[in-house]
Amino acid sequence: MGHVYIYTGTGAGKTSSALGLALRSIGHGHKVVIIQFLKWWKKTGEYKIKKKLGPQYEIYQFGRRGWKGFENLDERDKRLCKKAIEFAKKIAEEKKPHLLILDEVNLAIHCKLIRVEDVLELIERLPEKTNVILTGRFAKKRLIERADFVSMILPVKSPKEAVTTEGIQY
Repeated sequence: MGHVYIYTGTGAGKTSSALGLALRSIGHGHKVVIIQFLKWWKKTGEYKIKKKLGPQYEIYQFGRRGWKGFENLDERDKRLCKKAIEFAKKIAEEKKPHLLILDEVNLAIHCKLIRVEDVLELIERLPEKTNVILTGRFAKKRLIERADFVSMILPVKSPKEAVTTEGIQY
């Protein structure tokens, strides 16, 4: 199996860091598959670019419209996250990507929508040359221990009001 990377912490840039490795991978002609947990919005740059990047880049979203955070999680979210992890197992086996990104999987585990054991099992079943990136806040200790590389992204400074610049934050 390839390496396990984790981008976690309370700062912005976890998904962006993973997407940087995706771009590098595609640049070398490798297959990349991104599975987004809890995300549904199709107007993000990483979703809109899929047609331009062609068959080397696939992205799938497993979130529901209207999800706004911890306060309104429900059984629908749990079903979607379980579906996402099962889909990840299947696509890893069938397509054997060079890079598999499980975006916001750490948050899904933290919110008890999937189990850390499910992700550890997926990691152990990955094809020999597949690298995996796990993003999201609150990475569990067991995943950190299993990972080869762990980056903690922490906020140092940001504006008081939220910034949402097209092509930067989304």
